[in-house]
Amino acid sequence: MYEGPVQDLIDELGRLPGIGPKSAQRIAFHLLRVPAEDARRLARVIVEARERISWCRRCFNLAAGDLCRICLDQRRDATTLCVVEDPRDVVAFERTGEMRALYHVLQGAISPIEGIGPEQLRVRELLQRIPEEGVREVILATNPNIEGEATALYLVKLLKPLGVKVTRLASGLPVGGDLEYADEVTLGRALEGRREVDAG
Repeated sequence: MYEGPVQDLIDELGRLPGIGPKSAQRIAFHLLRVPAEDARRLARVIVEARERISWCRRCFNLAAGDLCRICLDQRRDATTLCVVEDPRDVVAFERTGEMRALYHVLQGAISPIEGIGPEQLRVRELLQRIPEEGVREVILATNPNIEGEATALYLVKLLKPLGVKVTRLASGLPVGGDLEYADEVTLGRALEGRREVDAG
């Protein structure tokens, strides 16, 4: 155990995802060695991001205002929605330069083990957008893992009766992988080769 404030810093850093005890300790000592102004700037940026960034009221992506920059882009194809699990997936698709559709961020995937059901996701809002915005195609771009596949199958059953075309990304993405780690070429090919999903 270290002196109170040092241990508090290590404990807080250790609560971040992907940061174990040793990494938390290493980051804490790094922050204690940098000039005070650098540490204050980091603290300011964290507080400012927490206070100024919220969820886009339309697609639930990260936004600095009421709507995110993608929803504000008039050049987007508003008849197509790309459904993703996380805002990081939006960034992954945007890097490809292939996506012209709007997005809908579920903010997770169905995972009974973690106690996440459809009611914890932005499913209801997705279903409302279909008739309100005249959506004709929904691209299901959930992660190619068990939770992502379960979420996609659940959404197909809800979307098909609405009369929209429902497509899924093509192969090329590794099963069990996360979209945010896919390279631009693989993601672009998966997008181009998406296929229609059958409800049966």
